[in-house]
Amino acid sequence: MRELKERYPDEVEVVGVHSGKFTGERDSAHIRDASIRLGAVHPTLNDRQFRVWRSYAVNAWPTLVAVDPRGYVIGVRAGEYVAAELFPFIDRVLGEARTAGTLRSGRMHFAPDPSTVEQTDLAFPGKIAVDGRRIAVADSGHHRILVGTLDEAGTRMQVDRALGGDAPGYRDGSSPRFTNPQGLAFSGDTLFIADAGNHSIRAASIDTGEVRTIAGIGRQAHTMEDLDAGAMSSPWDLALDDRTLFVAMAGLHQIVAVDLATSLAVVHSGSGAEELHDGKHAEAALAQPMGICLAGDVLCFTDSESSAVRTADRDPAGRVRTIVGTDLFDFGDADGTGDDVRLQHPQGIAMASDGRLLVADSYNGALKWIDRLRKTSETWLRGFSESSGLTITEELVYVADTNRHRIAVVDRRTGSIGDLPLDFERQLP
Repeated sequence: MRELKERYPDEVEVVGVHSGKFTGERDSAHIRDASIRLGAVHPTLNDRQFRVWRSYAVNAWPTLVAVDPRGYVIGVRAGEYVAAELFPFIDRVLGEARTAGTLRSGRMHFAPDPSTVEQTDLAFPGKIAVDGRRIAVADSGHHRILVGTLDEAGTRMQVDRALGGDAPGYRDGSSPRFTNPQGLAFSGDTLFIADAGNHSIRAASIDTGEVRTIAGIGRQAHTMEDLDAGAMSSPWDLALDDRTLFVAMAGLHQIVAVDLATSLAVVHSGSGAEELHDGKHAEAALAQPMGICLAGDVLCFTDSESSAVRTADRDPAGRVRTIVGTDLFDFGDADGTGDDVRLQHPQGIAMASDGRLLVADSYNGALKWIDRLRKTSETWLRGFSESSGLTITEELVYVADTNRHRIAVVDRRTGSIGDLPLDFERQLP
């Protein structure tokens, strides 16, 4: 849609109709925050009761409906597409409208609504990584990564370096640019970054701030030719195993393994179909994995669109299995065992030293403990706003409370929740 507006600034208007699958997506405040987070400037209708959906006989996300200057529907297309595919159609419609004298040119202005929560030093933070006293925060809304040091108590962060910022972009070197960065993983002096908006994996030197791209080509994969060229699609989280970086590739519904010695990226799990289907790595189907962590011989991940928590063997000859979650359209907010458990678009995941998994059940605003052996879910804390990342130490849990623009610090013993103050050595963008 952004490309269409850039090409036809005075002739085409975009109106979003949000018919939310999840109940958590049907709240106008959440939609407003999501629009701000994504940089959308067109008006969006909250179609929470699916009235517009039914009026236009829509049956898939996303669906594009074209309306001509007279108000007639002249085209409907479901599924994802490349903007350039629409250019010939739009050029023909505009030409006919000019000939008929029905086209009114001129830009329309829609003032964006403010965020429901005032932004702090952070804007929509995504993921977090902690390594001893080192900490990195994906300040996703500011298109930067903050790297720093925790105090002895672990409840305050000294910001030592900011990577990126100012504006979204894609640039390596000593003045890097990122777009909506997400997953982070420390490895010695290197910080690996899932640069979701640039569909690439980046590596930053913590000492020098130099950044290089190790996988991806800076644009999204749409075709087989793009994939053959090394393109990725929305890498969202990272888990590091020795010299292999596992990537939760949300846009392709797969887990990808990047060999850090060669930068070769191969599919580890997932056929590419968007479903919940267990089986051998190549046969299993995933649905928008957005969080991943190591747990011994397996990778544990949040399969967000199926509201599931699943595992993938690290062994390339292994399988994908589901801990909790049953289907793309089975979601809710219920603890229990096995198929009785209901989550709603979980995103963050981390393993505690006792083997339990802590999951950010994002659309339910909760942190939940998942026991992967007993297949149980137990709610621990509530009151977060679409939290998308977390990490665990023996005493504390750090939560990217995305829509509240903060990193929350939770005392594991008492369950008390506080904010992580950020101390800047200098004024950063």
